[in-house]
Amino acid sequence: MILYYFLITFFFLILTFQAVNETDGCLLMNRALEKYYLSTMYSLEFILGFIGNTIVVFGYIFCLKNWKSGNIYLFNLSLSDLLFLCTLPILVNSYSRDQWAKGSVLCHSNRFLLHANLYSSILFLTVISIDRYMLIKYPFREHCLQKRKTALIMSVAIWIGVILELLPLMHFLEPTTAANNYKCLDYASSGDPGKSLIYSVFLTVCGFLIPLVIMCCFYVKMVLFLKNRSEQLRSLLTLEKPLTLVVLAVVIFSVLFTPYHIMRNVRLASRIPALKVSVCTKGIINTIYIITRPIAFLNSAINPVFYFLMGDHFREMLMAKVRQLLSRLTAPGK
Repeated sequence: MILYYFLITFFFLILTFQAVNETDGCLLMNRALEKYYLSTMYSLEFILGFIGNTIVVFGYIFCLKNWKSGNIYLFNLSLSDLLFLCTLPILVNSYSRDQWAKGSVLCHSNRFLLHANLYSSILFLTVISIDRYMLIKYPFREHCLQKRKTALIMSVAIWIGVILELLPLMHFLEPTTAANNYKCLDYASSGDPGKSLIYSVFLTVCGFLIPLVIMCCFYVKMVLFLKNRSEQLRSLLTLEKPLTLVVLAVVIFSVLFTPYHIMRNVRLASRIPALKVSVCTKGIINTIYIITRPIAFLNSAINPVFYFLMGDHFREMLMAKVRQLLSRLTAPGK
């Protein structure tokens, strides 16, 4: 909710700039957003996300003995988030200095990892929804989709699929040259907007909308199953917590990813010369698009809290390990 207040505030600021100086105001707003908003948001996401995901990764490595399918998916999700978070310090430095000084290769690899995290996260969250449904429906037997071997195969398939899906992205990214003031341009601001829009729509449909539909489908099936079971047991206690997690998962997934995908396509469409979009309208569209970018990648900071520290007994497992280490350190004779 706070993020949407930010969006509304920035929108009114844009209108103010437009009233003062229609063209220069829009361009100045975009530069200010990139320098202050993006660098601040990405810095916060790096600090919170890196701490959370590092705890999760090391917690799973050193605390978890019996790995299940859900643990494998969640571990891969954290690895994906960590890969993305490692790219943020360079991005923050670039936006704060208003210039990219690392070369085109690092720029393109940085953008590739950023998108790889986005779409691998979406896919891992989707298979997690399937795994949770299977866990609730078959609590006393292991379904074929819940076997560790299947989870490993699915995880490898997701990584390979995302890499293949994003290979065309490298073609659309522009090199850092004097023409673009040596900036590491994002995908929606690079290349031929017509061709980029076609590829962006493909990514939106295949990388976001289809996984969203699958996730919603399994979460609806989960809710219906839980309601049916609660009616049979005549108790709401078995439904309350799982249903809350289901609703939160769908809401967070939709709120974080939907605005970004909409505005990325709108941003690309606004750059098509045939549409003759005015300079300031392009600036307004780009401003809203800039605001949605860190919101989409906020999932990397939220994932550890929502999927690990609040569920799957991870908190209890981690605290037990910490107490064990502290007892060893404080034991007599140490």
